[in-house]
Amino acid sequence: MASINPERLLADLRRLRTFGAQGAGVVRLALSPIDVESRHWLAARMNEAGLAAAIDGVGTVFGRSRSPGPALIIGSHSDTQPSGGWLDGAMGVIYGLEIARAFAESPGEHGLAIDVASWMDEEGTFSGYLGSRAFCGEAIEPAIATARNRDSMALGEALERAGFAGRPLARLEPGRHAAYLESHIEQGGRLETAGKRIGVVTSIVGIRDMRLTFTGQRNHAGTTPMAIRRDAGAALLAFATRLNEEFQALAGPETVWTIGRIELDPGSTSVVPGKAEMLLQFRDGEAACLDRLAERLRELVAQTDRKGPVRVQLADFDAPVQPVAMDEGLQAQIAEAAERHIPGGWMPMPSGAGHDAQIIAPYLPAAMLFVPSIGGLSHDFGEDTKEEDIVLGCQVAADAAAAILRAARK
Repeated sequence: MASINPERLLADLRRLRTFGAQGAGVVRLALSPIDVESRHWLAARMNEAGLAAAIDGVGTVFGRSRSPGPALIIGSHSDTQPSGGWLDGAMGVIYGLEIARAFAESPGEHGLAIDVASWMDEEGTFSGYLGSRAFCGEAIEPAIATARNRDSMALGEALERAGFAGRPLARLEPGRHAAYLESHIEQGGRLETAGKRIGVVTSIVGIRDMRLTFTGQRNHAGTTPMAIRRDAGAALLAFATRLNEEFQALAGPETVWTIGRIELDPGSTSVVPGKAEMLLQFRDGEAACLDRLAERLRELVAQTDRKGPVRVQLADFDAPVQPVAMDEGLQAQIAEAAERHIPGGWMPMPSGAGHDAQIIAPYLPAAMLFVPSIGGLSHDFGEDTKEEDIVLGCQVAADAAAAILRAARK
């Protein structure tokens, strides 16, 4: 089996960390100048590793092996949340790079084709999973035409500024690509609590992102009696309380929901808010549960809108993502590799976070490997993983990759 180079792996991870570093964390929002700079660095590193690398028309960095197929795609994302950790996504990208290098250096694995990807905008700065959706041939033109980030910059404009607009898109090649493998930090505490070092992902949660807009009447906060106010902010808060109660009644054991952003217009203590907006996300591993929650949400919105005096509108904030199961055969290959290195030190587990693997899974057999997150922390500057777990995860992924490709050649 090919042996990965731990020092090289960690050095590249630390170098990628410098793009957007802020204290212990990283701010590298999709298509920001620092993200664009990091993508050019990634493409250069892939080319140095012998891959034919390019940045495509949405900003995905794709390194294509020069070996004939069947090929295994290994990747993740390198963009971050507004206050992100240094490993979320980035680790899986550098795993792919290191495994491609290790295979090229190993007599036993030389010639096995590893394609490496850093997908664009997994985190949804403009439009979630943009790169992997484009790769799979899904329609992304509406997102390019309409999506905007929090600063109201249009996605199309951001691509133009980056110099990516109009470039060819990296595309799934059915006759070449045999499977997709993504490695990631767990972003939770199950592995750490169980004393395990590798997670074999069984399924990935489905996600719904919604925008609720409350429209009332802006007015003077000192002269407008409470009885005649059309306070959009107060209506939002009352709705949020009721929503929490209703969702608790419908939730399954793995259901979670989050109100991630609230904005009041004009945002002054001396003005009754005339408009209020909140972004709501809910997740579950079962599509039926997500459908029940969505239906109840629509009913609550309709009831609140009819009752008044504030009007309420509901719209999708981003495209819904369906829950998906990971390929059982690929799971078995990862489990066998983990058992070889740490007997009994791994466990099967679902993913409560969304990943590009769930976009790709309907089109190509897909699997994921997790390593522990210290304290279960992620999407925060304090996110971290022990170096020995990072190295172990990469070696397990490399062993699984070799087994997957050998099976695909039979």
